[in-house]
Amino acid sequence: MATEILMPALSPTMEEGTLAKWLVKEGDVVKSGQILAEIETDKATMEFEAVDEGTVGKILIAEGTAGVKVNTPIAVLLDEGEDASSVAAAPKAAAPVAAPVAAAAESRAEARPTVAVPVTGGARVFASPLARRIAKEKGLDLGAVKGSGPHGRIVRADVEGAQPGAVKPAAVVAEAPKAAAPAPAKPAGGMPTGMAAETVLKMYADRPYEEVALDGMRRTVAARLTEAKQTIPHFYLRRDVKLDALMAFRETLNKQLEGRGVKLSVNDFIIKACAMALQAVPAANSVWAGDRMLRLKPSDVAVAVAVEGGLFTPVLRDADKKSLSALSAEMKDLAGRAKTKKLAPHEYQGGSFAISNLGMMGIENFDAVINPPHGSILAVGAGIKKPVVLADGTIGVATVMSMTLSVDHRVIDGALGAEFLKAVIEALENPMVMLA
Repeated sequence: MATEILMPALSPTMEEGTLAKWLVKEGDVVKSGQILAEIETDKATMEFEAVDEGTVGKILIAEGTAGVKVNTPIAVLLDEGEDASSVAAAPKAAAPVAAPVAAAAESRAEARPTVAVPVTGGARVFASPLARRIAKEKGLDLGAVKGSGPHGRIVRADVEGAQPGAVKPAAVVAEAPKAAAPAPAKPAGGMPTGMAAETVLKMYADRPYEEVALDGMRRTVAARLTEAKQTIPHFYLRRDVKLDALMAFRETLNKQLEGRGVKLSVNDFIIKACAMALQAVPAANSVWAGDRMLRLKPSDVAVAVAVEGGLFTPVLRDADKKSLSALSAEMKDLAGRAKTKKLAPHEYQGGSFAISNLGMMGIENFDAVINPPHGSILAVGAGIKKPVVLADGTIGVATVMSMTLSVDHRVIDGALGAEFLKAVIEALENPMVMLA
């Protein structure tokens, strides 16, 4: 029987996407694992693989179509022996599912494991045509098979290795799941509230302007940052750091690394110093998860990268365990792929802390907005030569860099934030410790 192919959720926060390009056409025979289409999310362009085998009977969404909601039928796959005329009848829908649950990063409740409930008593079993055929040949009860396909659908891999009677129904967990924390109210369309478009248009009716439509990335940036400022109790801690020792140390290391094609930046040292500080002050290595905090053990540091139309925050995982040269190479790779929107979701989601560095653009100091569910973000300004009072009481000149730590007061209190920032500065002013 004809089966609908649904718009996939290619990341935990994806709610809609653009069907950028079809890689198959009507009448093509496809196999499991074959690339069907390219899907643009708000952050990246990703490939969408077939789960089932069959023939493409009908393409329902034309390529180039934007704003296609997750779980919307985009094509119809025909089973063996069917032809396109069968598409006229309503195709069999895939298992109904709820809209994708956003990660705690968007201040919604944390997703919980789904309780596996066996399909019995004549209830409908969702399985691919090929999986049904294999199960029939092997005498398997599909009601006792747990599917690994989208939305729990049973696919070929689930039945190929199974033996009759070997798969037992999963027990139903008796305990009711804990109630999720209430999500903050969201305006219609998922966009932040503000002056109505009609009101603004009237204000500028007599002035020339160009109207710029919001793409997926800008919509996401607008919604997330508005949510962050409305729901996160920010406070700010500011410190200056003297960079002269670090600059001299960096110059020495870069001369030694010339033959290896490595050139360390000040930002590489900042990443390493923050990663070490998260280990030295583990209570600051925390995120807000709606109704609880999660205290992370690794130092997974996110770094803001400006791209056309928005920004990414690729994450350097286990940054405390990596050398400065390894961090430098990884950061260059992530930043390069971020600018071409080639990062996979796992490369820009996660972390407990972020760095936003505008020093290379001449900005001396600024306050950054926390990227939920992170507990804090460090805003880094430019290193500027300034007069300072030296240890002997005389006036001298030093290269001074301003840093501001934006902190979520639900996660990190003032004293804890100050302790963390102190650990960052100690590492930057004594850079030799970063080689230990």
